Amino acid sequence: MIDRLRGLARRTSRLTGWRRIALAFGAGAVSALSTAPFGVWPVLFLTFPVLVFLMDGLPPLSARAVLAALGIGWGFGFGYFLASLWWIGSAFLVEADVFAWLLPFAVVSLPAGLAVFPALGLAAAKLLWSRHPGRICALGAGLGGSEWLRGHVLTGFPWNTFGYALAENLALAQSAALVGLWGLTLAAILIFAAPALLLDPPRRKGRLLWPAVAGLVLVAAFGWGTWRLSAPAFPLVEGVRLRIMQPALPQDQKFSYADRQRILDLYLDLSAQPSAVYPRGLADVTLLVWPESAFPFIYEREPWAPARIGATLPPGTILVTGAARYGPPPRGQTSGFYNSIRVIDSSGTVLQSADKVHLVPFGEYLPFQPVMEAIGFEQLTRQRGGFASGDTLRNLAIPGAPKATPLICYEAIFPDAVLPADGERPGFLLNVTNDAWFGLTPGPYQHFLQARLRTIEEGLPMVRAANTGISAVIDPLGRIVAELSLGRKGNLDVGLPTTLSDATFAGRYRGFGFGLIFVLNLALAAGCVRKR
Repeated sequence: MIDRLRGLARRTSRLTGWRRIALAFGAGAVSALSTAPFGVWPVLFLTFPVLVFLMDGLPPLSARAVLAALGIGWGFGFGYFLASLWWIGSAFLVEADVFAWLLPFAVVSLPAGLAVFPALGLAAAKLLWSRHPGRICALGAGLGGSEWLRGHVLTGFPWNTFGYALAENLALAQSAALVGLWGLTLAAILIFAAPALLLDPPRRKGRLLWPAVAGLVLVAAFGWGTWRLSAPAFPLVEGVRLRIMQPALPQDQKFSYADRQRILDLYLDLSAQPSAVYPRGLADVTLLVWPESAFPFIYEREPWAPARIGATLPPGTILVTGAARYGPPPRGQTSGFYNSIRVIDSSGTVLQSADKVHLVPFGEYLPFQPVMEAIGFEQLTRQRGGFASGDTLRNLAIPGAPKATPLICYEAIFPDAVLPADGERPGFLLNVTNDAWFGLTPGPYQHFLQARLRTIEEGLPMVRAANTGISAVIDPLGRIVAELSLGRKGNLDVGLPTTLSDATFAGRYRGFGFGLIFVLNLALAAGCVRKR
């Protein structure tokens, strides 16, 4: 059996040209099974070794060999992103008469562009490649470094970073409290690539040691995570009676200005319903949370809206909702429209607002906005001039509740960037989002998994309100206290968990775990180069 597998590995390494890139593409596409909602993360034990075998077949270091490594990395990345991000096309069908023609370009061009990062990663790995078993450190340094770049270059897009495969298992996800997402990503590459070494020639030193170490690390991480999850449930914050309203409103209805009064009435009627937890409805609720962009209008321009909210909310109930607002444009920006979170009291008065800082390219603004609009392009929100970005992330002061860090939509996917720069630690993370753009596809599940990992990294609970789901309350260990599934309409009535007593290691020493593993990888890979 082992001889047959070695023969398969040798045949794989001998592939050239388009066949080599096609196999890399297929391995990348199969790797997408590791992402939510499938979560078949062990599949990477099969697909990452394919990368090792293909890299083993390249000629000695030369410009031609580096170009071939670029092709392997691009093929793998294109397959992975095409198979795991196809659902983005759903957003172009919400207003099909306007945007449907862009669907094939978006579905193909985004994965093709993102694939440049693993291409660069494999090219960098080739510079350090050797026949020594330590060559997987070259793969880890190259591909792990390129994933970090993907999360930061051009505003960053760390969606479906390879570390999320380990986060699919809650026990393994606990390691994010030590090394964060980027450390988890680098560890994932090393662990999943290690089985390739078992097919090295029998006399090659270290071919068994490296996979054994990878296996021990995986077992140790699982054991530590299991022990950590054995902790009892977190106490609830005294006096906070929380209700999250999930209206499950389709995207084509949600932004209808003509239906604005009907939509607000729907929200208020659903929010006021009694339940087994709150038999008096809103009279028992102190904190009511609605999802992103709840109003298809500017709140201050519709005087009937504050009156209607004030007539529904009982004294002592605070509404926190996503809602666009208008204000003076920031310096250097032309738009005065902001994607915001508003804190509203029982009289309908806005007490505080927080603006989205990290906007979605092509969704909330266009790069080179004036030029793009002049030639006829629009962002999906169809807001002329796009949205303006907030200046910085600030905590929200909510009467009757701990301070919250507001995270609007995909702001929750950026590790090490979900807390204010001043270092003030909040009582919880507040994520409001609208994933109705993507329907019942893998997109909302992937978004939820990524937001959930932020709780483990920071040791903070999260309150998440999503228009169509997944809404949830998550404790500081990533355990789901309660949730409303995708597409379901209703309320989530639950208390608010307290935080960890102190920041996690990853939260206190940001980037240290990743930096340490990365430097060790470089050193080991460079040391192996001297032996090639």
